Amino acid sequence: MTWSSTNAAACTASGGWSGVEATSGTLTTAAVTATSTYTLLCTGPGGNSTVATATVTVSNSTFTIAPTIAALTVTEAKQFAAAVPGGGTAVWTVDGVVNGNAAVGQVSSTGLYTAGSAAGVHTLVATSVANSAQTATTKAAVTDLPAVTTYHNDQSRDGSNTQEYALTAGNVNTANFGKVAACATDGAIYAQPLWVANLLVNGVKHNVVYAATQHDGLFAFDADASPRTKLWSVNLIDAAHGGGSGETPVPSTSVGVGAGDISPEIGVTGTPVIDPTRAILYVVTKSVNAAQTVFYQRVHAIDLATGNEKTGSPLLITGTYPGTGDGNTSVTFNARQHLQRAGLALVNGLVYVAFTSHEDKAPWHGGMMSYQYGGTAFMQKAVVNVAPNKQQSGIWMSGGAPSVDAANNLYLLTGNGAYDATSTTAPNNDYGDSLLQLDASLNVKQSFTPSNEASDDSEDVDFGAGGATVLADLPNGNTVTHALICAGKDGGMYVLNRDLLGGFGDGAAVQRISLGYRIFATGAYWNNNLYIGGVSGPMEMFKLNTSTVRFTLSSQGSHSFGFAGATPSVSSSGSQNGVVWSLDTGNYCTNQSRACGPVILYAYDAQNVGTELWNSTKSAADAAGYAVKFTVPTVANGRVYVGTRGNNKGGSPTSTSTPGELDIYGLKQ
Repeated sequence: MTWSSTNAAACTASGGWSGVEATSGTLTTAAVTATSTYTLLCTGPGGNSTVATATVTVSNSTFTIAPTIAALTVTEAKQFAAAVPGGGTAVWTVDGVVNGNAAVGQVSSTGLYTAGSAAGVHTLVATSVANSAQTATTKAAVTDLPAVTTYHNDQSRDGSNTQEYALTAGNVNTANFGKVAACATDGAIYAQPLWVANLLVNGVKHNVVYAATQHDGLFAFDADASPRTKLWSVNLIDAAHGGGSGETPVPSTSVGVGAGDISPEIGVTGTPVIDPTRAILYVVTKSVNAAQTVFYQRVHAIDLATGNEKTGSPLLITGTYPGTGDGNTSVTFNARQHLQRAGLALVNGLVYVAFTSHEDKAPWHGGMMSYQYGGTAFMQKAVVNVAPNKQQSGIWMSGGAPSVDAANNLYLLTGNGAYDATSTTAPNNDYGDSLLQLDASLNVKQSFTPSNEASDDSEDVDFGAGGATVLADLPNGNTVTHALICAGKDGGMYVLNRDLLGGFGDGAAVQRISLGYRIFATGAYWNNNLYIGGVSGPMEMFKLNTSTVRFTLSSQGSHSFGFAGATPSVSSSGSQNGVVWSLDTGNYCTNQSRACGPVILYAYDAQNVGTELWNSTKSAADAAGYAVKFTVPTVANGRVYVGTRGNNKGGSPTSTSTPGELDIYGLKQ
């Protein structure tokens, strides 16, 4: 503090000040951690009389900026607040450029930063105008990720987001990371949340996260606002969305054998898919009339910005396929018997929708249909039944979506059922426990069936319990350049050659790895590493030798996952700063579950999953809603989104206050 005296008084100070000055000058405080008040006592020459006293308030001189890091999408704006000592103004730079520029982002004199076109971590420095030695620094992590539009991030289903710059192995810890929001919904969220950047809603740009529910609801939330803002929500089976009077989601006990495998109701189960170019979300609903005698499944085209049904949407799902499995010359789709479990796929404008059963209640058949929305109407383009003569062979994949390669071939796995594809006489188009390669018209081009198909079928160890992951193309000159991996209930993980699947028998496989754990998951793939979690097993990391096309176990975590294991996701900035995210859904609250409790989010170092970075049990404040099985986390723009059943324990949606909840995790500010 600088002070002055008109009569050369000697002054001392109390309250932690130090220094005695005979004339005008400066007194220095001890360390100040908050705004403090001190008394300055000045006496005349010789100390004979008090001349004056003054009360002096000293403010903290630390120069700070809040927040210390911000996650933004390109063109998004963020207000940074600089606390300049003495309350003065500051000059701002971005990556050393005064006020920034269009690439690194631009910042105003008040600290309003608008992200530029260059993705990555940008350094913002504020410098005091009054004292250039006083500075403070913050970071802006800018992603150019446009959207997470589909199950497990992309068509290959590798679960990898390499455009994540805010979350790193260095800051995902209890000090910096945790639950930042909870968004209530009208029902349990079994589908993976989806995310879109910079969407214009009511004239304002938002980053939007979407959650579809088993109550046939669809919710759009602002992904960043604090507190979180619901932009809109719709009932997908009301009159405006094609539903009839009195229609409701399907009570769990009215399908299958009544075991309530999905509880308490069935509406939207499979993960929707988004066409970002047309700003349309495609989703399949299930419902029943008021008398619970007529069941419906519909495919919808929903406007991303409003939740409104597009013109000519929805379309009632129907279909037939030649086959004798039901005692006739063709098999007819049954909306009650069939469950739309797998995630939807979108390829060249065609929406692919796969089906299985409710609790193996006959009659049912695995199959897939494709649809095209032309702007004024939906049209069914193709139908395939993968067990038209023998029944069963459901397309489960534990919620996984068909994977797609660069040539637009689709890959899906089937569950238990008879296999006759090697027969020289008809029927020879029943594909129990198999991996199928389909063309755009849903013709089977190739297949792979493990040697133990018969025992898989008889012992209920579905080969198709997990999904398929298409690997990045391997170097030319290898014996295999186009590979994929898949695994199922029998604990065997197969590496296959997409160019030559080989038909029946393990001899055609490039590699079979005995995991020792049942798999109900789709593996994640990043930097030639494969990540997967089995039932009652740890998160495991396998490293690929790209020359030999062989995987070897390189690390594993210490936590043992409950049912149904874990489908992990990976976030990274390119090949750096990888974090593996996974969910333990073991206490998923239905009749088959061992218990009911929160889903637990785990984070591991992607270079070595033996290093656990964080989990949501570390702090009570980070607890998520109650679990649903097969849930997959979505990572985008510095946040992790997790679907839950809120505080519902599997009973009626009205039995608890929050029948569904989208939980959001991110860096603490």
